[in-house]
Amino acid sequence: MPTTTLKITGMQSDDCLRSVMNAIQDLPCIGCVEVSLETGEATIEHTSMVSEGDIRQIIEDAGYPTI
Repeated sequence: MPTTTLKITGMQSDDCLRSVMNAIQDLPCIGCVEVSLETGEATIEHTSMVSEGDIRQIIEDAGYPTI
């Protein structure tokens, strides 16, 4: 499974963390998702049916810019 790691800005609380995780998990074909509030990084396992752009877009649509 491909793995994508993204830097996310704007997360300040556990509620922010949950919002990002829920947004990512709403995408189809997502495997393991790890999001760290401390580092601001998300590591996502996904099939080739989901692109990095799709993941970035869903996170940004939830209100959290990615770098």
